Amino acid sequence: TWPDSSTLALGHGARRLHVSAAYRAKVAMSRFEPTSFVNYEKLRSNVDIVQKRLNRPLTLSEKIVYGHLNDPHNQEIDRGRTYLRLHPDRVAMQDATAQMAMLQFISSGLPKVAVPSTIHCDHLIEAQTGGPKDLARAKEINQEVYNFLSSAGAKYGVGFWKPGSGIIHQIILENYAYPGVMLIGTDSHTPNGGGLGAICIGVGGADAVDVMAGIPWELKCPKVIGVKLTGTLSGWTSPKDVILKVAGILTVKGGTGAIVEYHGPGVDSISCTGMATICNMGAEIGATTSVFPYNHRMRTYLHKTGRGEIAALADEYANLLVPDEGCEYDQVIEINLDELKPHINGPFTPDYAHPVSQVGATAEEKGWPLEVKVGLIGSCTNSSYEDMGRAASVAKQALDKGLKCKAQFTVTPGSEQIRATIERDGYSKIFGDVGGIVLANACGPCIGQWDRRDVKKGEKNTIVTSFNRNFTARNDANPATHAFVTSPEIVTALAIAGTLNFNPETDYLTASNGEKFKLVPPTGDELPTKDFDPGQDTYQHPPSDGSSLKVDVNSQSNRLQLLEPFDKWSGNDLVDMQVLIKVKGKCTTDHISAAGPWLKFRGHLDNISNNMLIGAVNSENDAVNSIKNHLTGEYGGVPDVARHYKANGVSWVVVGDDNYGEGSSREHAALEPRHLGGRAIIVKSFARIHETNLKKQGLLPLTFSNPSDYDKIRPDDKISITGLQTFTPGKPFIAIVKHSDGSVDELELNHSFNETQIEWFQAGSALNRMKELQH
Repeated sequence: TWPDSSTLALGHGARRLHVSAAYRAKVAMSRFEPTSFVNYEKLRSNVDIVQKRLNRPLTLSEKIVYGHLNDPHNQEIDRGRTYLRLHPDRVAMQDATAQMAMLQFISSGLPKVAVPSTIHCDHLIEAQTGGPKDLARAKEINQEVYNFLSSAGAKYGVGFWKPGSGIIHQIILENYAYPGVMLIGTDSHTPNGGGLGAICIGVGGADAVDVMAGIPWELKCPKVIGVKLTGTLSGWTSPKDVILKVAGILTVKGGTGAIVEYHGPGVDSISCTGMATICNMGAEIGATTSVFPYNHRMRTYLHKTGRGEIAALADEYANLLVPDEGCEYDQVIEINLDELKPHINGPFTPDYAHPVSQVGATAEEKGWPLEVKVGLIGSCTNSSYEDMGRAASVAKQALDKGLKCKAQFTVTPGSEQIRATIERDGYSKIFGDVGGIVLANACGPCIGQWDRRDVKKGEKNTIVTSFNRNFTARNDANPATHAFVTSPEIVTALAIAGTLNFNPETDYLTASNGEKFKLVPPTGDELPTKDFDPGQDTYQHPPSDGSSLKVDVNSQSNRLQLLEPFDKWSGNDLVDMQVLIKVKGKCTTDHISAAGPWLKFRGHLDNISNNMLIGAVNSENDAVNSIKNHLTGEYGGVPDVARHYKANGVSWVVVGDDNYGEGSSREHAALEPRHLGGRAIIVKSFARIHETNLKKQGLLPLTFSNPSDYDKIRPDDKISITGLQTFTPGKPFIAIVKHSDGSVDELELNHSFNETQIEWFQAGSALNRMKELQH
């Protein structure tokens, strides 16, 4: 709701931003909510308090994060060690995660969200034939879920972006992100908003419930990695190459526990949406988030997206929205954009970096298929107007020489606004003429929502995408698909050439008349000259009072299920827990709770639990979804054995490797083991979001004090965790590991729980604890 007066007290001192009645009327019909303007005066006040206490220059990310502290006077601040209590400005949820987030919010008993929040329908639309038909089919198949989210949004005060609106992160950039805002989103690529100078952090649904409830939200005080950019982007090199290079340097876990802050003179050569691309894919290095300092590229983008008033305020408070001179980073990486070459990363992991000029030779050496079967551009990472323009400029060169794509070619617009604008400006026609298909404004193949039919499952093949993530089987459920991530313009060039062994900077194509020609470097307008075409209005604003509305969940539904509270801690140590599975190697949230066809069960905990750990490799036999049931002696699927143990009163643990739970923010990867009787997850190291999600659901995420102790665990072991009665921050546990031959090992296990999080464990979950505090 709007403030009572026709002004918003956001300016410095006596200055106030006047909001005319006409502007109010215009905004009331538009897609963004000015209620979430950052209060720059409050931000400045908090930063001043903290700066006096710390007595040092602050990085940009520190200013925004500490500017949102619940208690700036007394909060202990130590990068990498203390937990901060924060008040984010906004919450955003995509439809796959929003189901569980809203189910948890409903079970909290609260009447309405305390901060502006939105739901975005982008994950449940499967790519099959093309945008309009795929969207119509999704609306029909997912009607029950969309009705639930729409009605829950209306009842609890949450804005609802209907299916077809676009991808959550692109919509946030166009409508909700702006310099200095702190936003949390139930999707790991929420950091996309850092391209507009915002601190946007991916979380699980239980974290979103805390913020929607108005409870201070906890985040371990992030370290800050500085990436200093010098030089200028030019030619075939794109913003995507910056993060592909950084991923190669830092690996998939090098950013864990840190915010990546870009700075330096090279920043100004990158467009606002290009900066968003870089921040988006920062999720692949495990970073808490990434951010760029406010500059003229952001100002221009704010004006083009109807937010000139915010740009004016940001200009006034610009010193708050850039790092202080002399601030210190925990680590600094320098990249000279003059020397940066186009990159392509993969297969199977987003940090396996290669210059495009070398990937063909590497593929031949490694036995990767050289033929590019499909090129896919778009997704939340690279679907801006500029991305589409640069890709279209490459496609147009091929068309002018009588060529079409040798590979299949798909285009995913990031939002309805992008779709309408690229159609108006002729880009869509170029893509169609070169052989491409424009898909729905949704995640689609990037998250496995792709009804792919050109290769059989198990058939070795190569695809190139402008997406962010390329884990095994992620895009098409085929573990033999070699997926590579690169920029949209390189994807387009490789789709035209039909081979990985093509470097557009040096190699020639053959025109339809037989002449040899080279592609010239791509060009594309940063923003449309004629302004954006908003397309169809797909936003549903919540009513001012939804208290009388009903949210129905059919008890017979196989897609939605109201939640039952998890059991409280018994007060005793956890004794003789069976090892359910000892996981070997990489175990992402895709391995723990697969997406694709399973997305339809994201609102039904029992049904989706049938995918728990079915993609994880069992160290005992190198098989997936085949583990020994130690009660029967027979082998079965992981969820089936877990259910059998639970039915027979046997608690169990999972043992895992490094960076366990990397990837998506999906909290189902934590809910499922809790639901099926798991008590602890013991690994070498965790990814940030997954470790928090496990704590929220009342599980014990523990790490080997000595990582080589992983090797001492055998698949048929029984493990006891001792010391729970004296569970305190920083105090390790002792695990007693009983082997079937009668021998015993005692291992030290570390944890990162603070006092509040220990209360979650004792109550059985963070949600249980929230309810206790209401009484």
